[in-house]
This record gives sequence, structure tokens and C-alpha cells, in this order.
Amino acid sequence: MRIAIFGLGYVGSVSSACFAQEGHQVIGVDINPVKVEMINAGQSPIIEAHLDRMIREGAKSGRLRATTDPFEAVRASDLSLICVGTPSRENGSLDLRFVENVSRQIGEALADHPDYHVVAVRSTVLPGTIEEHVIPLLESGSGRRVGEGFGVCANPEFLREGSAVYDFYNPPFTLIGQWDERSGRRLATLYESLQAPIVHTNIRVAELVKYVSNAFHALKISFANEIGNLAKALGVDSHEVMRIFTMDTKLNISPAYLKPGYAYGGSCLPKDLRALLYKARQEDLHLPVLEALPRSNELQARRGVEMVIRTGKKRVGILGLSFKAGTDDLRESPMVYLVETLLGKGYDIRVYDENVSLARLIGANKQYIETVIPHISSLMTTSLEEVLEHAEVLVIGNKAPVFREVLNGRRDGQIIVDLVRIQESLEGLGDEYQGICW
Repeated sequence: MRIAIFGLGYVGSVSSACFAQEGHQVIGVDINPVKVEMINAGQSPIIEAHLDRMIREGAKSGRLRATTDPFEAVRASDLSLICVGTPSRENGSLDLRFVENVSRQIGEALADHPDYHVVAVRSTVLPGTIEEHVIPLLESGSGRRVGEGFGVCANPEFLREGSAVYDFYNPPFTLIGQWDERSGRRLATLYESLQAPIVHTNIRVAELVKYVSNAFHALKISFANEIGNLAKALGVDSHEVMRIFTMDTKLNISPAYLKPGYAYGGSCLPKDLRALLYKARQEDLHLPVLEALPRSNELQARRGVEMVIRTGKKRVGILGLSFKAGTDDLRESPMVYLVETLLGKGYDIRVYDENVSLARLIGANKQYIETVIPHISSLMTTSLEEVLEHAEVLVIGNKAPVFREVLNGRRDGQIIVDLVRIQESLEGLGDEYQGICW
């Protein structure tokens, strides 16, 4: 394929060299004539392992060249990759000048381009940037409509400085946020030789995945450092602790607990986190990441309450009281907090939880129910049908399988507040269904 790569900084230089190595015809574009001259002379404008050799080979073979003329590059290519920088302003917002300038130039160059052309954004941009900034500039410059005269994709990169060439050839996945299938298919041909899955999704999801990845990396580093500081204060080898911790790929280093939903609860997480933070205070340690967790959890619990309040309805049915399905454990369940808060505000509540109903008679939680939350005990019923009949608003609080049937069986006008995403597909659920963070 013939590729124009706009921006010969870190991402653009690595992408140019690697795509040329794969046999594509690559034209790099940059406003800096020094970078252009270096590429044409077979020299890398950045320091990165293996890149000098690859650029030298690409330039020698004729598969890689550079220019300062964006119109020449677009006319001679089938696909354009935007790899320009998106630096921070003083207030933390993104400076999109370079992305917008390049989008405007590509759009003007497409005005007389004879073929369908795909524009893919590899620059790191927030969700909505491509749809609200890039596409309008492409359309106004070219006089064409996206999806007709040209295609658009988000194609975030996941390259680490110092190992960027290795990362290019060994990605965990290739992410393509596509405006339409035609655009996505064409872009995907660039990556067919890589031994990694190609993930197709919509543009906004792809834009956000890059930020989520980097935020999580920052969180991991800060988390590990705070554990290290605490471990040192306690005379414990932090590297040995984390070596063993990361051996658990079922819960610790895995997709477990990484599905957005309601607040955490139960007998372990709140208690153990409090104990860890108390011990840190005894050692005069400030651990801001760990200290923020209880506050974040409280805000998420409150968010569930606010969702019910915003419905404007007073008759509420609670489906699931324990902190997760398959248990009768009510200790620090965020659903208990939700019920208590709504009850205090005068809501008419009915509660159904099969496991907790049994616990009232024989379970380990009998004493807790009768002595700590008797006001909630009186709201509980053994009949799911009674709750469904009573409620104007149904709040799904855990993933008990029986609650999936409620989505399809609810009556007209009955609002669903789903705190757990009881089913993955949201298709056909209508405006009366509300998810807490989806």
C-alpha cells in the first residue's frame, strides 16, 4: 500500500520505518525540513533501537522518503496516518493545533484525489476529537462526505520509548476504531503480517482505550511505589511481595474486577484496606492512591442513590441485597447503604434476594439482619413477583441469573436502574433502562 505519514516525531518515524520494512511505499510529511532531509539521507531523526538501520534500508530501497509538501504526499498515497503531537496546554487540555492543521491540509489535498482515501489518526486524542474536529475539517477541505469520498479511523499506537520497534511488531492487539467497515478493512491490511489480533470497534471507544491504558499504567506504578514505601517501613522486601502478587493471573493481573459497575463491599476489601491504611498512618506514611480508594467507593455508592432519586419515582424495588450474587453476606454491602439512604428519604421500598431471605431463617447473617438492619429486614419479601408489581423503579444490585429475566418482563413505564450490567448486550432495552456507568 502507498502510505502518507504526517509527523516525523517519535510515532511517525517508527511507523514510517516499520511500514517501509514491511514492503509498503511510505512518504513521511513534516514541516521541519531538517527531519525531512534526515529521512531522505537514510538517517533517523530520533534515538531508538534499530531505527537507524531500518530508515537507512528504507531510503536505500526507495520504499521510504519524506517531503514538506502535504499535497504531494496525499496525491501519491492510498492512506494517510496522522502522527503529529498533541501537547498539553498549561491547564492540562490538549493542544490540537497540529492535528487540526494536518486534517485541514489532507482535506484540501483530497479535493482532487481520484480515489477513495482513508485517514487514520494515530495521534493520542480524547474521545470525540475525530468526530468533532478531524472529520469536519476533512469534509470542508475536500468537499466530500466521510464514508463516501473518504474513510476515517482511529488507530492508537502503544509504543514504548526504547522498545518501540519491538512493540510495533509484537503488539497485544491492533486497535482500529472505524467510521465504517470499508475504512476499517483497508487499514487492517497494513497489519495483516503482525501476529496479533486486530480489534475493530467504533472511533470513540478506540480513542478512549489509549487513555485508559496509560492511566492504568500510571496507577500501577503509583500503586507499586506506595506498596514499596509501606513494605520498606515494615521491613519487608517489596520486590519479593510484588513478585508473588503478580503470580496470580486469575485475580491480581487479569480482567477480574475491571468491569465498571457499583461500589465494592463484603467482608474483605473494606476491612483490609482500612487496616492497611491504619498501619501506614502508624508509620507516618502518606499513601494518596490507596487513601483515595474508600472515597472513590463512597462516591460510586452515592451515584447509585442519585440515579434512583433522579427518576422522580417513589416506589422502588431492590433486586439483590448482598454485595454479590451467590452469597448471603451483607457486611458493608453497598446495596444496604442504598436502601438505608432511600428509606431515610421516604421511599416506599421492597427488597428481594433469595439468598438473604433464606439467611433470615438459617443463614450466618441471621443475627446481623435482626440486630443491625431490622428496618431493612421488614422490607424484604420472598416473592419476586411482589417486588415487580410494587415498583415504579427496579434497582438491580447483583448478578443473580433470575434478574436477567426482569429486563424483558418489565411492564411499560417501569424504570430499570442497573448497577451491575446484568447482561452485556444493551440492544433494545429502551430509554427506561439506565446503567450506572454505561
